[in-house]
Amino acid sequence: MNPTVKVDIWSDVACPWCYIGKRKFEEGVRRYATTDGSADVEVEYHSFELAPDTPVDSDGSEVDFLAHHKGMDAAQVQQMLTQVGEIAASVGLDYDFDALRHTKTLKAHELLHHAKAHGLQEPMKERLLKAYFEQGRHVGRVDDLVALATDVGLDADEARAALEDGRYAGDVQADIDQARAYGINGVPFFVVDGRYGVSGAQDPDTFAQALATAVADRTEAQS
Repeated sequence: MNPTVKVDIWSDVACPWCYIGKRKFEEGVRRYATTDGSADVEVEYHSFELAPDTPVDSDGSEVDFLAHHKGMDAAQVQQMLTQVGEIAASVGLDYDFDALRHTKTLKAHELLHHAKAHGLQEPMKERLLKAYFEQGRHVGRVDDLVALATDVGLDADEARAALEDGRYAGDVQADIDQARAYGINGVPFFVVDGRYGVSGAQDPDTFAQALATAVADRTEAQS
């Protein structure tokens, strides 16, 4: 059996670079498996709220939100979004910033922990990102999140109960506290084998090399 390399990923559902980074990381894993492949890769997603003060129901467009949040003028924001959209398209994503619905992502992170408990964290992460950035879906309200949960095979009643009683709120906060302890100030952030940090939506080869280095260093330490 191949050894397993654990990759812990801190990201937010409302982070455009996190979806782009997910695609680039996945391609990096594919390249690693093709060129080396001496270890299996296990992925766990961790919570990070980029804008925890965002209300569940927010008014205004993505341009309005970012202009206020980043202190930029609307023209600068529009140019930035165009560039981000082009980068997203280069990895097969179709961002729709006009339809995007800003919201607080706390409950979405709780849902990701619920999905992890049922072995469905990765498809749940993918579903939330697609819903938010490509489909204009609301990912902050319980009813909307339950509907998305059923799309990946989670039981609707169980998902609703988990979100309404807040049983995973402590796990979300623990992730955020761990990010703070690591000194993580932005996402996506990848921790490979508990030792190597990769910040941002890097080139796939960067991720492939990080995996290969982690495996080589572990093998050397064990020899």
